[in-house]
Amino acid sequence: MDYKVALALAMPLGLGLAAFGSALGLGKAVASAMEATGRQPEAATKILINMATGCAFIEALTIYALVFAFVLAGKL
Repeated sequence: MDYKVALALAMPLGLGLAAFGSALGLGKAVASAMEATGRQPEAATKILINMATGCAFIEALTIYALVFAFVLAGKL
């Protein structure tokens, strides 16, 4: 198997796996933040800030995977 064939097969799978992991992570983060806000409504601002920061880091990892896929697509 040529490296181009392996790359063409692995790239979409890896990108899909990164997107799926990101979706799971974001869903868990938002669900936990909503649960925490329900338990302690007076701390909603702090919870929101921490959740938004965590979501930004999760999304950054997904964007890195997308950029990496675009770079590798140029090798095909």
